Formats: sequence, structure tokens, C-alpha cells
Amino acid sequence: MIRNFLGRASAAALMTGLIVFSAGTASAQEVRIGAMREGTSWYIFAATLEQMVEPILGANSVEVIARGGGVANPMVVQQGKAEIALSNVATAKWAYEGNPVYEGASAPDIRSLVGGLNNVYIGVMATQSFIDAAGTTDLAEIIKSGKGFRLLLKPTGSSSVPAAELILQADGSSFEALKASGGDVIQVAESQIADSIRNGNADIYVDTMIKGHPTITEVNLTADTVFLDIPQEGLDLLAANGLTPGKYGPWFDDQKAENTGANLGTVLIANASLSDDTAYLITKTLIENAAELGEAHAAWKAFDPKTAFLPENTGVPLHPGAERYYREIGLIN
Repeated sequence: MIRNFLGRASAAALMTGLIVFSAGTASAQEVRIGAMREGTSWYIFAATLEQMVEPILGANSVEVIARGGGVANPMVVQQGKAEIALSNVATAKWAYEGNPVYEGASAPDIRSLVGGLNNVYIGVMATQSFIDAAGTTDLAEIIKSGKGFRLLLKPTGSSSVPAAELILQADGSSFEALKASGGDVIQVAESQIADSIRNGNADIYVDTMIKGHPTITEVNLTADTVFLDIPQEGLDLLAANGLTPGKYGPWFDDQKAENTGANLGTVLIANASLSDDTAYLITKTLIENAAELGEAHAAWKAFDPKTAFLPENTGVPLHPGAERYYREIGLIN
């Protein structure tokens, strides 16, 4: 799908207006892009970016790494396993500052290129059968009841895992307390989530919510579920940890109205060692081709290039090459 879309864009269109670099300067540094597995919106973004910049950087100069996640990718960049990567704004900030979620590690060498790419809300779903048995859709009441439930999450490395811990913590629980009360914390690959819910192996599911999310869509089409609001205590603790409370949806069949969640944000980060020229090129390419990103995936349609440099949308300091571009176009004085 990605390559077909980009095939419609001529090489001349990419070269003209995108860049005024010499091939020798641009091709001096190869670029690996940290994303997520194939089929995710982050993979589609990275593959789209690859097709945009490779004609300028040179053949085989860009590689998409089809693994990682919101928590993992800042460390992937810090450790030099990718020159750039998609990250959540919150997790980039956590990594940069050495938040406890990174267990003593930190990423002081990550820098931002383009922020505000899309909203990524932490949201909560439950099976209808579980809600019927609980007799309430109040997540705070469910957590505080002390009764065990089976919590479904993606593997460690996903931003949804520490977010779920914070939601439980805010109302006096934890993964350990949940297990001790007869519940469980089940972590499976994203490809197994819909089956787990369909087969009745989970009660509550916490994940990142974006419009058109393939896994959430599949769950909605094949299982009877209910969207739950994150309780106020959870929102307050998430906000204290860099997320922004807000409303999302309705985006899915089972979502009857807006729900309250917490926005992780999305930012493209880079290692500080990325050359200023390459950082400038990538930033310029994304800002000047925002519409094409929206065509590649619905998640990117709301991206506003005028806000890409704002601290609340980046989480970490700008790379000097990106800052140079934003100054050049008048967004930074």
C-alpha cells in the first residue's frame, strides 16, 4: 500500500521543494528508522518517510527497523541502534530524564526533529460480559473493589504497560496486588490480542488508541466490548508523568461517545550525533509533505506542522539541524 501510494508521487516532486542539498552532503550518513512491527501506523509512517528521503540520501541509505515501541525506541536511538525513531512524547521525556520506568538507564543524547505528529491516547476497554458481572462501568470502583480481573496488555516495551501500572497505582492497586487478588496480568503480542479477547481469556484491556488502529478495530468487529473512562485519580497521576488528559473518539463501533484518556503524543527523535544536514533534511521533508503522510494513514491526518517544534509536542530538546529549519521558516525567532 505504501509503495503504491508513493509511486504516484513523482521523483521530481520529491526533489523539488523538499531539499536544496547536494547529493554528496546528504548521502554522508545512512539512516535507520526505529518504528514498530509491520502493519502498525508507526511502521507505515517510517516506510513512507523512507520512500521520501531515500531518493535524496541515495539508494539503500535508509532502513526501517520493524520492531520496538514507545518505551523501547528512545533507548534504541540512545544506544545507536537507530539514528532516528518514532517515540511517544511522554516516553522520550521519561528516557531523557531517566524516569524510574527505565530502571536506572537514561537517554541524554536523544533530540527531537518533528513533534505533534499525532495523538496517541491511553484508553481502556472491557468485555461486555465482565461489565455485566461487575455491575458497573466505573473503572475506579472496579479497581478499588479489590476483586481480581484479568488485565490484557502488549509486551513490555509498549507505552501501555507503564501507563496501566500508573492507572492501577492511582486507585491503590498494582500488578502484584491484582495477581494476589486472583486476577492476572496477561501480556501477549499484538497479533494475539483480538484472539485473547474473543476467546474469553481477558476482562480489561489497556492500549494506545488512535483512529483506525487495526487491533482495536478487529477487537470491535469480533468481540462485544465496552470503552471505559480512565478515572480522575489515574488521569492526575498520568499527567504528573508527562501525559495529557483529554477526550478521544468515538472512533470504533463499540465506542458510543467520547471517552476520557491520556495522550502520549508522538515525536520523531534522533541521536544527537545525527549530522545537522541530515536532521535538517528529514525535518524539512516531513513538514513540507504533511498531506502525503495523512494519505498514507489516517492517524497522521491531523498533524499540524506549525506546532511541530513546540516543547509540549517534542518532550526533549530540538536537534540543531531541526531547529535550523524551524528558524529558517520563521516558526522560531
